[in-house]
Amino acid sequence: MPDITRLNHAVLYVSDLERSVDFYRRAFGFEEIARMGTQMAFLRAAGSANHHDLGLMHVGEAAPRPPRGSTGLYHLAWQVDTIDDLAGMAATLTELNALGGMSDHGATKSLYGADPDGIEFEVMWMVPREDWGEYDRNAVVQPLHLQRELERYGTARSA
Repeated sequence: MPDITRLNHAVLYVSDLERSVDFYRRAFGFEEIARMGTQMAFLRAAGSANHHDLGLMHVGEAAPRPPRGSTGLYHLAWQVDTIDDLAGMAATLTELNALGGMSDHGATKSLYGADPDGIEFEVMWMVPREDWGEYDRNAVVQPLHLQRELERYGTARSA
């Protein structure tokens, strides 16, 4: 059996294609790289080697939303390179009224939000592997103290 190496892209059903393209451009800096008429848009993250990282498929304003807690996808997790990038995303998502929460998972630090259709996502930064400690084989959900993590790992940390 061949090994899967990573998730290449995600495709989301959206009620308003233009609104969703605009949100993902503003929130994540995605670039629209292709269109299939008014039905689908393909977006690429800055610095990505993928053809596209996200596909958005228009289903119309009347499309029902799945009830919370039903089976299906819970969220997508987008990774950033630095804790400073995560702090920047917190500011951007706050400005877009899309930030829903923040969590410290030990090995990762995460923001949670939702797009205009209520589709949930995570933006996460992975702690350097040598600092995972007990979290190497332990999963936790704790409050994220972003300023403390910036002081520990950020570019503006003191010597």
